[in-house]
Amino acid sequence: MELDHVVPWGRSFEEYQRMFNLAPADLDKRILGCGDGSASFNATLTARGCRVVSCDPVYRFSPEAIRRRVDAVYPEIMAKVWANASNYLWDELGTVEQLGEVRMAAMTDFLADFTEGCEQGRYCDAALPDLPFEDAAFDLALCSHYLFLYSDHLDEEGHLQGMRELCRVAKEVRVFPLVALDGHHSRHLDAVMAALADEGIRTSLEPVDYRFQKGATEMLVATRA
Repeated sequence: MELDHVVPWGRSFEEYQRMFNLAPADLDKRILGCGDGSASFNATLTARGCRVVSCDPVYRFSPEAIRRRVDAVYPEIMAKVWANASNYLWDELGTVEQLGEVRMAAMTDFLADFTEGCEQGRYCDAALPDLPFEDAAFDLALCSHYLFLYSDHLDEEGHLQGMRELCRVAKEVRVFPLVALDGHHSRHLDAVMAALADEGIRTSLEPVDYRFQKGATEMLVATRA
């Protein structure tokens, strides 16, 4: 992995709450955030006294290097959002500029917490499908904007291996969104759900009230029988 290939784009704790239907009782669980990147979820949850570990291969880099990458790609990302603004719903975030402010605030909070979080073991350099955690180490695993979103980059078997690994390390898994980058439901979703069911893993699609990418209205929930 090379940092100049990384496109950091952090999401806020409040977005995680809505993307994954996180109730107060969920926040008391042992939580894994898989592919959290530069999100502020870990920083905010830790400040509330909760138990959370985030894993992402970007965590192998220093906070200074990540900050430089954030500053370098931010204008480029904003330009792409402007060019594709019709693919998103702006009822809540309002404008592209407001979206940029939310994302930058989340990434700033992440960077402020990153060094201490690494020392405490809360940020782990790891990626699917091989996570360095024991079986059922977590009560709840959250996977944001990786599985199913990148359906053109990761094939069906890659998605299945990723879901199996998440279900190995956590008692419950929630994945959002389930639409690919083109806005259509991932072509891998049905096959992955069927394969997991054959392996004794219960899956369901549950609505969420988070609205931004058009068509992204559900999360996948997986639990072992």
